[in-house]
Amino acid sequence: MSNPENRPVAVLVDAYTTGNHLPPAFARLGVDVVHVQSTPELMASMRLPDLTAYRAVVPHGTPEETAARLAEYHPLCVVAGQEPGVELADELSERLGLPTNGTALSRARRDKYEMIEALRRSGVRCAEQFKSDSAESVVAWAEDRGEYPVVVKPLSSAATDGVAICHGPEDVRKAAEAVLGTRNIFGETNDEVLVQSFLQGEEYMVDFVSYAGQRYACGIWQYRKQLRGTHRIYDRDSITPPDQSPAPEIIAYMHEVLDALGIDFGPTHAEVIVTPQGPALVEIGARLTGGVVPEFHDLCLGTNQADMTVLAYARPQEFLDHYAGGTYRKLREASLVFTATDLDGVVDGLDQEVVAEIEALESVHVLTPKLAPGSRIRPTVDLYTATLVVHTAHESAASLERDYARIQQLKDRVYRLRDASEAGHGR
Repeated sequence: MSNPENRPVAVLVDAYTTGNHLPPAFARLGVDVVHVQSTPELMASMRLPDLTAYRAVVPHGTPEETAARLAEYHPLCVVAGQEPGVELADELSERLGLPTNGTALSRARRDKYEMIEALRRSGVRCAEQFKSDSAESVVAWAEDRGEYPVVVKPLSSAATDGVAICHGPEDVRKAAEAVLGTRNIFGETNDEVLVQSFLQGEEYMVDFVSYAGQRYACGIWQYRKQLRGTHRIYDRDSITPPDQSPAPEIIAYMHEVLDALGIDFGPTHAEVIVTPQGPALVEIGARLTGGVVPEFHDLCLGTNQADMTVLAYARPQEFLDHYAGGTYRKLREASLVFTATDLDGVVDGLDQEVVAEIEALESVHVLTPKLAPGSRIRPTVDLYTATLVVHTAHESAASLERDYARIQQLKDRVYRLRDASEAGHGR
């Protein structure tokens, strides 16, 4: 295919949600992008890719057909834009002879059971686990093990979708039955359910970018969660200083995890719990973190994962020379705040005065309402049912605390709900 500007091309697979940060990042380095979707139809459960940002959109086809079409563009890389695209990106990059994590361990990068078993085979610290298509078998495993709580979750999903912390056999049964036979947020049917030992300790979000096995730690954020029933709900994240414990221990552990899963290229987003025995993986995705806002992360950490991913693929020597083996910096206090609700109804609109009051708080950089007029607001059970995401940063930790408290006071006033008779039609 002719390219009059002779601009290089990168291929993005399923560039949903934060995958939308990749086209402008590639454009800044003079690289065009082509989009591939792994499914016949776009997945409406996630923020859709802006297809106007792409030189071309390759329709869904077999991997052989898709690879043949992409070869015409002579791409320099194939990158998963979001979780559903991981396996197809592995296959296409392998077929095209490009930098690749390969297909041998692809399944272990999506299936949470296979993920932990790959760590176990490599001698990397991890949870005990069991999977089954039977809720009764899952209950029997938990009872035989005899140690609660345990965690029940789908084999493949994200954003704490379907994850439950269970304190006894009835909790386990209900949680397993709630997963089996349903669809996850990517539209895949949950034919089996996973149960794991509960990892006791503080939880951290850990983001890396790799190229040829050389890695840059983009950020470590400590999660604060609240327990609501059997669900641990995201409350806020804060930056962990890279040179203070447990960051060095987490970074060393993550190199073991990435090696065990064969992840030598591209971005990764992991959750890790620091147990009394040391760090242990909850799960990992071979794609960008869902919380990246490039300008905000530049302000707080000195770099951001989207631009670092693009640099690694577009200018690998620059990445290897200047970033590989390095870590982020903590430039200021920062938190991502996720608001929960008990409201149940249909959103009529947003109260712009309340939105403006939150945005005027001195630490607030980005406020993202997650619900549009006409959509259903439900009691929060996971990250997808959080109502707001607020990115806050300031030199003063006291300012963050003060603004966090005010956000919690205002959160339910952001949305105006239709009256009860209308809300019933939104169920």
